[in-house]
Amino acid sequence: MRSESGVRLPVIDFSKQELKPGSPDWDLAKVQVREALEEYGCFEALFDKVSELREAVFGAMEELFDLPLPTKQLCISDKPFGGYHDATAKLLRESMMIDEAHIAGNIDQGLTNIFWPQGNISFSKTIVSFTQLAAGLEKTVRRMVLESFGVEKYTDELNDATNYTLRAIKYGRPPTGSQPTVGADAHTDKGMLTVLYQNEVNGLEIRTKDGQWIKIKPSPNSFVIMAGESLGAWLNGRLSAPYHRVVTKGNKVRYCIAFFANPRGGYRVKVPEELVDDKNGLLFKPFDYEEYLQYYSVRAARGDYTTDLKAYCNV
Repeated sequence: MRSESGVRLPVIDFSKQELKPGSPDWDLAKVQVREALEEYGCFEALFDKVSELREAVFGAMEELFDLPLPTKQLCISDKPFGGYHDATAKLLRESMMIDEAHIAGNIDQGLTNIFWPQGNISFSKTIVSFTQLAAGLEKTVRRMVLESFGVEKYTDELNDATNYTLRAIKYGRPPTGSQPTVGADAHTDKGMLTVLYQNEVNGLEIRTKDGQWIKIKPSPNSFVIMAGESLGAWLNGRLSAPYHRVVTKGNKVRYCIAFFANPRGGYRVKVPEELVDDKNGLLFKPFDYEEYLQYYSVRAARGDYTTDLKAYCNV
């Protein structure tokens, strides 16, 4: 479980008011985003607005996971990795997932009204505000990525084909605070982009190209932005999703929100023709993300987390 703490992810500032397409700040950040994703597959995004929600967000997370187990188990889904997942003997991790999280009514329908039939306006308002911030940032980052590869004309198409999924995660206290405990096994994210936000308890680690694990210590007013396999495939292999894991230590609970931008089911993820030429042959066949996720989930249930899009739909 060796890891390196001397290397730090690139930090890119998204808090500037002047950060608009075509502006000098935008063009600079766009270059930084591409360089960071090419080198690490992820970066830290400073976003001051989220600090205004920080206390409320993690208060809501604590309130959510403090509910009785039978209540939490009411959160169900027929999608892979959906609904509520309890901690196991191996992983002290609980999680809940809500689909189409950017639609305000779905927070009430998928979480609030299930757990608090009498209503919980504060909880709903907090989570909705967070998802709006995270979705706006994701759209900004994706627009920069597309511009940097000269395929920004597909921005609206991809936005319309995106399903935002929110996963609330709690990593429990390790049985022995002095020994590192794996909270999430090494894996890559399967969608387009992931936006991560955590409390003060660190634990996220990213594997670099040379196989070293680096410890990520984001500031309270920043997100970690991570490329997913689907984005790498759509770009015909020009970016790669980084392997990452969670290793906790100490006697504090770690809370994290993972906000995933995934292709909708039924939308065929297809490499743009602009990204295929004599020097860059087609690497991936068109695929349906939800079909791929189902394929992956079956193998993950057997303990195989190595399956990726290259194995699923390579040419």
